[in-house]
Amino acid sequence: MIFMKANLLFGVYYPDSPQFHIWQPITYMFMHGGVGHIFFNMFAVFMFGPVLEQVMGSKRFLQFYLITGLGALVLQFGVQAIELYNLTGTVRASSVVSFNFEEGMIYSNHPGLSRSDLQTIASIYMTPMVGASGAIFGLLVAFGFLFPNTELMLLFIPVPVKAKVFIPIYIVLELFLGVAKFSGDSVAHFAHLGGALFGFILIKLWGIRRDVWRY
Repeated sequence: MIFMKANLLFGVYYPDSPQFHIWQPITYMFMHGGVGHIFFNMFAVFMFGPVLEQVMGSKRFLQFYLITGLGALVLQFGVQAIELYNLTGTVRASSVVSFNFEEGMIYSNHPGLSRSDLQTIASIYMTPMVGASGAIFGLLVAFGFLFPNTELMLLFIPVPVKAKVFIPIYIVLELFLGVAKFSGDSVAHFAHLGGALFGFILIKLWGIRRDVWRY
């Protein structure tokens, strides 16, 4: 779904936000911010999903997809909690600020909060996260481990690149972008990294192998 009102209800908010609802950690994975967003995410699922489902089986593949999507939230919320603690001394900033969601305003009498700090808090509390990208990064990691020598043809690179080369580089780039926090970048890079991390954990924990597959 790409409708704004649906995203506000089914996208996921920071757990301390007044807009957070218990269903959002699941439904956010099926919401998207636009046609391009959903197209590239579903294209990735189409490219990597079927072969991984063949290796894992349908039930385990679905479990893997959902758990990595939830894992994306674990890291994203953890990073946001650290940001809030550094700004306010608590991971529950709602105790020191108030919100007007209808007008998109945030108010606080906290003497140590600058306008920039309030903007950061507002972004965390008032902007829902949507998309399947965290789960897709889990799929990328699984594909890289199971089919490391498969050559990928990428739109922006004119030569084939092996999965074991491309995927680690992509993850390092996400880490750089997440730490750098460039102005205007609204991508939840740490959610991507969380999906990748949980994908790695599950591959190792479940002992998944590509026994009869040769790619």
